[in-house]
Amino acid sequence: MFKRKTLIVIAVILIILSGGVFLLGKAYVVPILMYHSINPVSSITMKALIVSPQTFDRQMHFLKSHHYNVVPLEYLATLIRYKKNIPPKTIAITFDDGYKDNYVYAFPILKKYNLPATIFLIVNEIGRPQQDRLNWEEIKIMQDSGLITFGSHTLTHPYLPELNSEPELKREISDSKKILEGRLGKNVDSFCYPSGSFNDKVRNLVIRSGYKTAVVSNPGKRFPNDDVFILKRLRISENSRNMFIFAEESSGFYTFIKDLKKEWKEIRRSGRIRNNEN
Repeated sequence: MFKRKTLIVIAVILIILSGGVFLLGKAYVVPILMYHSINPVSSITMKALIVSPQTFDRQMHFLKSHHYNVVPLEYLATLIRYKKNIPPKTIAITFDDGYKDNYVYAFPILKKYNLPATIFLIVNEIGRPQQDRLNWEEIKIMQDSGLITFGSHTLTHPYLPELNSEPELKREISDSKKILEGRLGKNVDSFCYPSGSFNDKVRNLVIRSGYKTAVVSNPGKRFPNDDVFILKRLRISENSRNMFIFAEESSGFYTFIKDLKKEWKEIRRSGRIRNNEN
């Protein structure tokens, strides 16, 4: 906790020393929250991907009670694409993979607070026999609520940069879109890169396939914050049951703080390497 508070204080000081309002604007990234599984059962192998329903409820209550402007991801992407003024405290909610518990636990909570969200589906895993993924009936119910929008997370969740075959890439990116559109009866405008990984070839195919936006996790400072085909997100885990942490993550400055922390680690690591060489 001490290190976290220290990082925040240092970040604020840097903002003040570096030009105030200008840097403040540069440091701010509209928060896009990235969830996976909402489940009361913990798992060692999925520890970083599971949030309990109790914690998720508290987080959504926090957003609602503190008057956050929770908007669909696609609407946020439109504001960014056309350089529109984005209202203060704007935020978007996303889920990856299409876990069944999104329907069982997350969906009732989102309805309770009337908050929209986007769920990215791995198409070939919809309704799979293990019954740990959403089925088409559940997807339709969620879509018909008007709160949930669905996007593509490819057909099979491969590591896209390693797919050298153009037809294979098209199947994962383009065909997944067409299949979803055929079953949902509406356009599928958003795409999620599996593992947050992409390259220029993959990104360009996403654009050519007709998507209007795509999301990653946090690719780093070298990528712009306003590229709607690599929108940065924040992974939310059970650690965010602490509302101080969740407030920090949803502030819009957490990405900047994470990048700053990463830079300091690299500087310290390079310094240790030089010292060892000497």
